Amino acid sequence: MQITTIGIDIAKKLFHVVCCNSKNKIIRKKMLRRSQLMDYLSNIPRCLVAMEACATSNYWGREIMALGHQVKLLPPQHVKAFLTGNKNDYNDAHAIVVTSGQAHIKAVPVKSVEQQDNQIVHAVRELAIRQRTALCNQIRGLLLEYGISVSKGINNLRKEVVHLQDDTSALSQTFKQVLSLLYNQLSLLDDSIAQHNQRITQQANHHETCLRLQTIPGVGPLVATSIFNEIGHGSAYKRGREVSASIGLVPRQHSTGGKERLLGISKRGNRYLRCLLIQGAKAVVFRAKHKTDKLSLWINRIVVTRGHNKACVAYANKMARIAWAITVSGESYQAI
Repeated sequence: MQITTIGIDIAKKLFHVVCCNSKNKIIRKKMLRRSQLMDYLSNIPRCLVAMEACATSNYWGREIMALGHQVKLLPPQHVKAFLTGNKNDYNDAHAIVVTSGQAHIKAVPVKSVEQQDNQIVHAVRELAIRQRTALCNQIRGLLLEYGISVSKGINNLRKEVVHLQDDTSALSQTFKQVLSLLYNQLSLLDDSIAQHNQRITQQANHHETCLRLQTIPGVGPLVATSIFNEIGHGSAYKRGREVSASIGLVPRQHSTGGKERLLGISKRGNRYLRCLLIQGAKAVVFRAKHKTDKLSLWINRIVVTRGHNKACVAYANKMARIAWAITVSGESYQAI
């Protein structure tokens, strides 16, 4: 019988492969080591290969596509609904096959190497920011133990730490030495974040799509590269609303009996990108009150009728839609 779909339960060392026909009946199944997977798939006629969109799935997706197979990455939360019987690796792989045939479940696009490179820079930058925040809180806590309270803001903390390291300070020599080490760590993290910011700006300014995305009000290098990392060339989406929905910028719905009930935004999808879009939208909403262009008037009406926060989310939603349109059309933003 002809193999039409292959489901792979990917892992670090062992891969469980299930080959099925057009009726999702298992024809063969096999457990493979990491080094055996590509040789095994290269000997199978071209077909659909489905996997969960999890760790290492983008790498394997690119490698399998290079063999000529069609690759489909599926959201793990949807795969779980089609699991039958006890949970084991082969049943997981078969559930992936069944899920791949559901027309209403949207696949996750396989990211290119360029998208993953950009994404890694953002991830490491976020890690450095979290580490810097934790270090600042640690320094503040230690200073409070010596009766020293520092005002809010990282710049105030830097100035205070430099001042306390002077010989005129009443602090003990041991604490001054510890404070000096902590300040050096803080400086290293500052330098690391600055380098990541510079790298992201360079990536955005040397990429055609990111340059066009930056013509949207509220979109800078960080937001532009994050949008490209998420949607790529936009071909996986039919319309802009699908992009905003995938990021979680549309209302949750709890309707029944013909009665519509809309709740707050769903907050699904990429939390990092959603956060950046709303931060960019806040900057635009803040400046809109002093402007009279069509976009600013629209924002100001929402601020008056629905409030500041909903206006920010509404414009973030619009930013996501405009970003998709610009990515697909190849045009720059033009104010109406």
